Amino acid sequence: MMNSSSDPLIKVPMNQKIAFGFGMLANQMFPALIGIFIVVLVQNLGFPGWMWGVVSLAPRFFDSITDPIMGFISDNTKSKWGRRRQYVFIGSIIMGISFIIMWQLYVNNGVDYNFVYFLFWSFIFYLGYTIYSVPYVAMGYEMSDNFHERTNIMAVAQWIGQWAWVIAPWLWVIMYDNSLFESAEAAVRELAVWVGIACMIFAMIPAIFIKSESTLKKDYVPLTIKNIGGSLKEIRNGFVEAFKSKPFRKLCISTFFIFNAFNTVAGFTFFIIVYYLFNGNAGDASIWPTLFGSCGALITTFLVIPIVTLMSKKLGKKKAFLISQSISIVGYIMFWFLFIPGKPYMFLFALPFFSFGIGGLFTLMMSMTADVIDLDELNTGKRREGIFGAIYWWMVKFGFAIAGGLSGVILSLVGFTSGAVTQPEEAIIGLRLFFSGLPILGTLIAIYVMRDYEITEEKTIEVSKILKNRKINK
Repeated sequence: MMNSSSDPLIKVPMNQKIAFGFGMLANQMFPALIGIFIVVLVQNLGFPGWMWGVVSLAPRFFDSITDPIMGFISDNTKSKWGRRRQYVFIGSIIMGISFIIMWQLYVNNGVDYNFVYFLFWSFIFYLGYTIYSVPYVAMGYEMSDNFHERTNIMAVAQWIGQWAWVIAPWLWVIMYDNSLFESAEAAVRELAVWVGIACMIFAMIPAIFIKSESTLKKDYVPLTIKNIGGSLKEIRNGFVEAFKSKPFRKLCISTFFIFNAFNTVAGFTFFIIVYYLFNGNAGDASIWPTLFGSCGALITTFLVIPIVTLMSKKLGKKKAFLISQSISIVGYIMFWFLFIPGKPYMFLFALPFFSFGIGGLFTLMMSMTADVIDLDELNTGKRREGIFGAIYWWMVKFGFAIAGGLSGVILSLVGFTSGAVTQPEEAIIGLRLFFSGLPILGTLIAIYVMRDYEITEEKTIEVSKILKNRKINK
């Protein structure tokens, strides 16, 4: 059997991969910025743990509900621009504007007012995020039907997207530099304007530069208000059908446990470094919280993504996944021993191992989801990138919402006090236990789930050939 991955005609032009990658930069920059800026809610604006939990949980839960609806709309859109581009463009505008407004918070307005204000604009932001991200992800699935080229597309996108995690942590340094801003909340108000505009432009690039065929003559369900409302039943059926696919279930469950265990504890990094390594002095902590995030992202960009991509080609996607996640467990264990007061540089030695977790996850999982979509088309005759993308990211975002709420619960559980100069020893020990232990548990569950994942390169090539023959014989 001829390996179609060797056919040079299936290569996606690099400029198209880069255009898609700029969309990934925006897709990751917004969450990265929220993860940085949200510290101000607790540290400077006095939000207690339960408020942090609510503003993290509620909008993301809303986002997870709107995703499948947007997937249905995107899959059935008739337009001369195709099914996706217009939504990517509109969503980018809503995201950019609402993000700027969301962070215009003033301590004098009081905790309750700021809580309601931030929560309201968070809902608007995540609505824009849904309108943008669901069609954007589906665009990536449609760019190639080749097993390895899909991994290449996602590797380029993740490489570009990782710069969000390199850049964003440096805003911590800027936010707490008294020579630049009178307070961290004042810094966030201004920085939100500049980064919001920049990210909005990045998000527009796929809509402008990735071309798509007209769908005006396609036989799609008309997008009337009645049909969209009635589509909820079809969406539910789509969920049921999608989860009948054993490989797809495994991808969703594994991502849920790895990504959301990581996100539950990610916000604790700042507090562990400041309160454990530097006894509560944010000034002395200086750039160390920034170096944690920035160095980890640089390692992911230049080391992890290339290695995982190579492993995928040599060993297959499943083995690459299992190896990369096992390496990340070593990193989380090392953190317990390498967070050492007086020697902050020691935790840097754990970062190369730790970075294989998230760095390997989406490089492989988005490529593997595209393989599953081909298998679904073979079995059902339907091409449903939007629905599958929406379901996959629904799992991510629903878990993200749970992670946000769980972060607040953990802060309260361990006895962490918002805005305090120092923290009780048991609070810091508790944060450190959760920081290492929860991601290890999530990763072990994911490895167990993926141990018998069954879609191989050979099977994907065979499915692709059958689908091509179907189209030719129509």
